[in-house]
Amino acid sequence: MINKLNSIITVCFFFFACSEEEMVSQNKETNDWEIEGWNIVWQDEFDKDSLDLTKWSREIGGHGWGNNELQFYTDSDSNSYVENGNLILKAQVVPQGIGSSKGLRYYSSARLRTYGKGDWKYGRIEVKAKVASGQGIWPAIWMLPTDWLFGGWPSSGEIDIMEHVGYDLGVVHGSVHTEAYNHKINTQRSSARKIANVDTEFHVYSIIWDKDKISFFIDDVQYFLFENDQQGNYKTWPFDQRFHLLINIAVGGDWPGNPDNSTNFPRKMLVDYVRVYEKSIN
Repeated sequence: MINKLNSIITVCFFFFACSEEEMVSQNKETNDWEIEGWNIVWQDEFDKDSLDLTKWSREIGGHGWGNNELQFYTDSDSNSYVENGNLILKAQVVPQGIGSSKGLRYYSSARLRTYGKGDWKYGRIEVKAKVASGQGIWPAIWMLPTDWLFGGWPSSGEIDIMEHVGYDLGVVHGSVHTEAYNHKINTQRSSARKIANVDTEFHVYSIIWDKDKISFFIDDVQYFLFENDQQGNYKTWPFDQRFHLLINIAVGGDWPGNPDNSTNFPRKMLVDYVRVYEKSIN
């Protein structure tokens, strides 16, 4: 009886010791967003059972999105959902569309945005993601203006934190678009960095944006800098207004071209977290 009691006490001690260790580990993970000199102001760790619609909206449509894209973005849980602590965006061969054949799209996918739920002027934006790959697959993490103070695209600006064009595996692009600098007139300002395992491992894609410059990073390594020319001209620097975040997988379009027989669907992008910071005031 005494031996049995000792065994029970030992098991209980081990259980509580393990639980305490797990709690410490969880607490460390919970606090891993702390960065010296920065205060976190918005985040999604994707630790709920479903997409938090107080933080994200699903855009819907299949009109090409200005780039002759082939997908129809849906609000379906089959295209965007949370699983095992990750946001998952999925592009798949599921025809979608409303009305005429012109509106019908062969592919379905997801495009999420924080418009009206997370809008910022300046700060540090970090997204940890494992991107989708394949010919014709075009995942992106980017920002658009909330108020469009200077007019429609590209006058009010665009910040592309990460774009990966499937035919060029591992090459990640960071760009800005303005009225003076944009891809429609071949004057966009951008840079690229090639990284290994872009579609099989998570990497942190981020910018630090202030009134003087926007710095682009992959895994805390800076690879692109766009500076304010201090001319007070929105055509070259419209980045003194609120922007919101978008995450999507496009299929086809002017830049990536169409999928082909080498593109195996479905294609997924996984997002571990999204974190937005503002500079601490000392």
